[in-house]
Amino acid sequence: MSRLSTLRALLGKEEVRAISRRYFVSNGFDGTLTCIGVVIGAVLSGVPSGWVVVKIGLGAAIGLGTSALWSVWEIERAETKAEVLRMEQAMLTDLGDTRIERQHRGERALHALMSGLGPTIGILLPLSPFTLEGVLFTMVEAAVLSVGIGVLILATFGAYMGSISGQRWYVAAARMGAAGLVVAALNILLPG
Repeated sequence: MSRLSTLRALLGKEEVRAISRRYFVSNGFDGTLTCIGVVIGAVLSGVPSGWVVVKIGLGAAIGLGTSALWSVWEIERAETKAEVLRMEQAMLTDLGDTRIERQHRGERALHALMSGLGPTIGILLPLSPFTLEGVLFTMVEAAVLSVGIGVLILATFGAYMGSISGQRWYVAAARMGAAGLVVAALNILLPG
């Protein structure tokens, strides 16, 4: 079975999509809020250039992306191993190198990948205005645009989750987007 057909088969299973979606959105939410905090903190601290903010943000993206990928890999590895052990005990047989084990391995890889992509995207997209600081934007303008992009990403997560759960998508979008505004306000108002 080719990797593409394996991926297609995995994505055809609602329970696999649901878990990957949860990891992606949850960690994307964390990454986006982290980026908003980094951006506001950097600008308020007097960071002199947009590229310095980008470098700081890339460090956060690498840290959160690696954490999300690695932790989900290990969590899913433990959970699926426990599930296979229970099945082996019930069936009184070794399920090593079977279709079941290969399927779990594929699911684990997909979940870990989606988990790592969430915060990476949630940080990289809001950082993008800082690549044009000094060319199109001042530091403050880049920060405002960055927070706006972050809020839009959060709202998109909310709209998507609201639409799949039968909620009013725009209410869910507003609730998720508001988190970005709260983080920005707290970073501006609180000493630090």
